[in-house]
Amino acid sequence: MLARSALCVPSRAIARQSLGKTTTRASSTAAGAESASSPFYLTLTASLATAAAAGSAAWYYHLYGQEAFASTPAEEGLHATQYPWVHERFNKTFDHGALRRGFQVYREVCASCHSLTRVPWRSFVGTMHTVDEMKAFAEENEYDTEPNDQGEIEKRPGKLSDYIPSPYKNEEAARAANGGALPPDLSLIIKGRHGGCNYVFSLLTGYPDEPPAGASVAEGMNFNPYFPGTGIAMGRVLFDGVVEYEDGTPATTSQMAKDVVEFLNWTAEPEMDDRKKMGVKSVALLTGLFAISVWIKRYKWAPIKTRKIVYSPPVAPRR
Repeated sequence: MLARSALCVPSRAIARQSLGKTTTRASSTAAGAESASSPFYLTLTASLATAAAAGSAAWYYHLYGQEAFASTPAEEGLHATQYPWVHERFNKTFDHGALRRGFQVYREVCASCHSLTRVPWRSFVGTMHTVDEMKAFAEENEYDTEPNDQGEIEKRPGKLSDYIPSPYKNEEAARAANGGALPPDLSLIIKGRHGGCNYVFSLLTGYPDEPPAGASVAEGMNFNPYFPGTGIAMGRVLFDGVVEYEDGTPATTSQMAKDVVEFLNWTAEPEMDDRKKMGVKSVALLTGLFAISVWIKRYKWAPIKTRKIVYSPPVAPRR
């Protein structure tokens, strides 16, 4: 018994010693983890990450974020004024009376130089004119027919399916008639100019009686502060009373400019009214479907979210 007890004492001491070592190691590991997750280290790490993110964002903006200009502000021209166009609101349509007047201004003033080659006669029907009116306008122009058996091309009156013809046969004829300048096609002019309606309206109404002091304009050019370079080949074309509106609207310069700009916006985006109408229908439909989906979700998930799970421990059998 004494020998067995003596043998047990060293083993217990070794066990206690090994247990002490284990406890010491565990406590040192716990202390290291606690020091690593202390608020100071967390704050320092978050600060460094924030500084690195801000620095990378600033470096990216320095390289790619700045807007590049191809011309100087003087070459770009005067910035156009922002006007409250009603048709730009999401719940408003074109003023169809203004579209009709704008087409009259284009036909009587602008059509002698500028074309609308992307606009067919049929697109006016139901928007600002009747079928008979547009047929009459189309028949005023002549179009080439298909070659006959002898290979000759004849002329025929225009139809609703035809596109508005250009006032010139080709680009060379247009330049020759305008002193070397090529009048742009106005079909997409509102979308193709920075500023859109505001730019074209400001350009048409921005001709001063005389160039300001210090402004130099080349020979054959006209001063307009809104045109890039301030020298434009087109002179002022809108004057009070140059057009007599059919509906009796006073034909002032600003009224004619406003009407023709709205008309040109329609030629660039004739589907705008239908697009807005479809947008309202889509929003109403999607809102209804979203409400129905919410109620269906609540109905399907209600049994799952409201159920209670009860744990019944096993009962030991009686002996």
